[in-house]
Amino acid sequence: MKITIYSRYENHLKKYVLVIIIACFIVSCSAQKNKIINTQQKPNIIFIMSDDHAYHAISAYDKSLIQTPYIDQIAKEGALFKKAYVTNSLCGPSRAVILTGKYSHINGFRDNQDTFDGSQQTLPKILKSNGYTTGIVGKWHLKTDPQGFDYWNILHGQGDYYKPGFSKLGKDTLYKGYVTDITTDLALNWINANKEKPFFLMIHQKAPHRNQMPPLDNLNLFNDRTFEMPSTFYDDYKNRLALQQNKTSMINDLDIDQDNKVPCDTCGNNKTDKFNPNAYKREIKRLSPEEKAIWDKAYQKVYAQYASIKNKDELIRWQFQRYMQDYLRTVKSVDDNVGRVLKYLKNNNLEENTIIIYTSDQGVFLGEHGLYDKRFMYEESFRTPMMIRYPKGIKKGQELDEMVMNLDIAPTLLSYAGITPPNDMQGMSMKKILSDKSSSTTWRDKIYYHYYEDAYGITPHYGIRTDRYKLIHFYGKLNTWELYDLQSDPQEMKNIYDDKTYANLLENLKKDLKDLQLRYKDTSN
Repeated sequence: MKITIYSRYENHLKKYVLVIIIACFIVSCSAQKNKIINTQQKPNIIFIMSDDHAYHAISAYDKSLIQTPYIDQIAKEGALFKKAYVTNSLCGPSRAVILTGKYSHINGFRDNQDTFDGSQQTLPKILKSNGYTTGIVGKWHLKTDPQGFDYWNILHGQGDYYKPGFSKLGKDTLYKGYVTDITTDLALNWINANKEKPFFLMIHQKAPHRNQMPPLDNLNLFNDRTFEMPSTFYDDYKNRLALQQNKTSMINDLDIDQDNKVPCDTCGNNKTDKFNPNAYKREIKRLSPEEKAIWDKAYQKVYAQYASIKNKDELIRWQFQRYMQDYLRTVKSVDDNVGRVLKYLKNNNLEENTIIIYTSDQGVFLGEHGLYDKRFMYEESFRTPMMIRYPKGIKKGQELDEMVMNLDIAPTLLSYAGITPPNDMQGMSMKKILSDKSSSTTWRDKIYYHYYEDAYGITPHYGIRTDRYKLIHFYGKLNTWELYDLQSDPQEMKNIYDDKTYANLLENLKKDLKDLQLRYKDTSN
């Protein structure tokens, strides 16, 4: 009987079962499809940071020094921050702030003598715990091994321009070639192997950090240029005691070999690098014989120029030109390699769902106030380039005037990844001002800075910057204050701290400064 019934309805049953199987298959596929979609909705994140890249050496900010079309492309296709600042203008501390979203006194890395505590909460750890594959290549400069990364391949210490040594997950490797190209090669190889699921990659370039050794292809670039010296180059430092004690002067402290690439057997009585003797000789030895031949041919005319210099003023001007040539040659290489990353993303259909940030660990002086290096709270050092592109989530062509900081990078990236930033992060998510201009009314109107290191004649200091004014307190070996009206004196040449006209303003600024120190829990000074 059962067989008879089965036989009678066999065709209908087969059809019914087939419908169920097809329906289940569709549901399964749909669920799988939704799973993929949900995974892909998490944006990939590429964070590119160079070392000592002045914002005014990027043509998106200033076209007078160099054209940087690929870095500019990030800004044009996304957003350019016109007032981006750092909490502490020094390499290691800036990196620690970006990783943690916390000021130096909280994350424990105040200056380059400190050691980063990798056990603490960091941006890569949070992303990794939320489904991201994480990696970092290039300059690390925090002494301890990276934590929170599935992959790391980092330069030894400060890093070398030629034949650089890397540590890959603790294993040391020497790579032939030029460091900016190698760092990008490692980055693209890693992305290629990890592009099937959301990834977070930090690409940290060594360039254009001193001693600015350019790639071989760029050795003759800018030979036909004469760069205009900044109007503040011969600053006399009147009424600014901290500047009077600095040892990062282009007039007095540039090195003939390290900075100008003149071998010291031709230096006569001129000094070598007083902070790092024989550094240039060690760097030159890293060149292969073939590289050395190309290098010597290009710089032979530099030796001849140096030999013909007749007086101190001529030497100062010549050294400035040489410094700028090599600095911008390395910047050109950074920009070219940013172009390689952008091209890869486009060719692999990754650009729409990838956030890409370009920034520097801080600003740097290019002759302003007669200085090289960074550290000071003056604008050229305090301010940093920053731009972000995310076609799916950020309207292109934006130029933002809000004061943002490297402190804000971690909470911003977490927000775009759909992760609520931890409450103990001290930065603010820039997503609110990137997506809703009305949010600018609730954005910060003052920022706090604190530099701790006592080196190169630059004493520790902290301060506050508002849209118009800047107040700085130098302490330690000094106890001196500086106040600037950035509207009437944007180059910060006139310290008006003792001007009684500003007494009420000064009182209010000191109160605001104290409030910021309390807000950020920096109460040691």
